[in-house]
Amino acid sequence: MTNRQNLQEDDKSKVASELNNLIQIISGTSSLIENIWEGSPGSEKYFEMLRASIERAAQVTAQLVAQAGGATGKRILPPALEKSFDEALIAGAPNECKHSILVVDDEPMALELLHSVLTDAGYEVAVAQSGFECLDLIRRDGTSYDLVLTDLSMPLMDGEETFQRLRQIAPAAKVVLMAGFVESGRLEKMMSNGLSGFVGKPFAPVEILAVVTSVLSGFDQSKADTTDIAALG
Repeated sequence: MTNRQNLQEDDKSKVASELNNLIQIISGTSSLIENIWEGSPGSEKYFEMLRASIERAAQVTAQLVAQAGGATGKRILPPALEKSFDEALIAGAPNECKHSILVVDDEPMALELLHSVLTDAGYEVAVAQSGFECLDLIRRDGTSYDLVLTDLSMPLMDGEETFQRLRQIAPAAKVVLMAGFVESGRLEKMMSNGLSGFVGKPFAPVEILAVVTSVLSGFDQSKADTTDIAALG
């Protein structure tokens, strides 16, 4: 592949990532506004138009992602968590236990949306606007967070480097990657290095809640098994 072709592919991936981030923000904002204006006269017609536009934009972006060689799966979880994801999705992703989640994203609006969705679901949520801030919080008290949700595309230190450094200072940390675009090979490498899951942007609130529930249910089961073994000893 020539340098010009490489630049074209890089441009495609950047455009795909940016489009997905924008669609995620628009979709999330639309969902929040619908909850506020639900039942208002004439509102449903305009929300239906907005939902159709978002869906079409998501389809076009998905085609761009495929052309650029990105991951085609909407979300990826270890096989052991696939069943719990489906169950959580059907059940509406209930939060039975109080868990703390650290959300990392350089986009303030995306942070606000995720904070709102997760807090409404009953989680304790902290936020960081960079990989550096995330690592600082983990170094201070890594045991305070049961899960880290990190965006991939961030300046200076992206989600992959943040994940790698997290593994060094907190090897047991559960980390889920969020991205508008990620190369398939890059994602596979991160999954093989211990990434707990991946969810592609844009995602519906119920989908991110289902991914979070799936990962944390595995975390709870692991703790329960450890407790049982200790009791037997």
